[in-house]
Amino acid sequence: MSFGTLLEALLLGLLEGFTEFLPVSSTGHILLAGHFLGFESQGKVFEVLIQLGAILAIVTVYFGRFWQVLVTLPSSPRSRNFVIGILVAFLPAAVIGAFAHGFIKQVLFESPALICVTLILGGIVLLWVDTLKIRPRHTDPMALPPLLTLKIGFIQCLAMIPGVSRSGSTIVGGLLLGVSKPAAAEFSFFLALPTMAGAFAYDLYKNRDALSMDDGILILVGFVAAFVAALAVVRTLIAFVSRHGFTPFGWWRIAVGGIGLIALALVG
Repeated sequence: MSFGTLLEALLLGLLEGFTEFLPVSSTGHILLAGHFLGFESQGKVFEVLIQLGAILAIVTVYFGRFWQVLVTLPSSPRSRNFVIGILVAFLPAAVIGAFAHGFIKQVLFESPALICVTLILGGIVLLWVDTLKIRPRHTDPMALPPLLTLKIGFIQCLAMIPGVSRSGSTIVGGLLLGVSKPAAAEFSFFLALPTMAGAFAYDLYKNRDALSMDDGILILVGFVAAFVAALAVVRTLIAFVSRHGFTPFGWWRIAVGGIGLIALALVG
């Protein structure tokens, strides 16, 4: 394993952490970056497993909230509603992801042109959403009705197509279903925990016999980088979205997707 490969793992980990909770598709970004860098990982496991760093960033930032829910779960209807809502929202991704795992990893993850197109389309959607005058009916991410969270969970499954964005789909889905921007962003954070932890555990299990010591070192480097970068994003994203909306992310996606298509046409 060369120093260059370690540096690529570090850069991809930072990219994962910075983009995981933004509505820009972290998977799309690191798959495109890996394609142009020539970075190869066994079964695209690196790209999935380093997401654990972003998961731990969420746990770190919201530890007080999670602990409060845990200790009040037996006595608080609000805490129970929150846990039920997260689990219900997670179910569609758990079922569909397990059945479609092979197709996602072997076909969709290997299609950089598709990723560029979905980045652009997703950017257009974000620009459109910011023009809507939606009056939110739900402002508390811990009090969302289970049926509404189930709908958000199905919308989240669109992000199995790399370039769509897990956070983007859940936030936009929440907005269209009457959730305020801050509450939709925060619920997206919470939903990331079981979704990404499930993807991590399933991918690790599927590839447990194929990973080498070098793979483990690269994953560790990417994991730590993702954790540090995600901490910064999680602490600032809700305030940024409340002030500026999603337009900056929409143009970002369109720019990355357009540059990606041009680069693919020039160098493949």
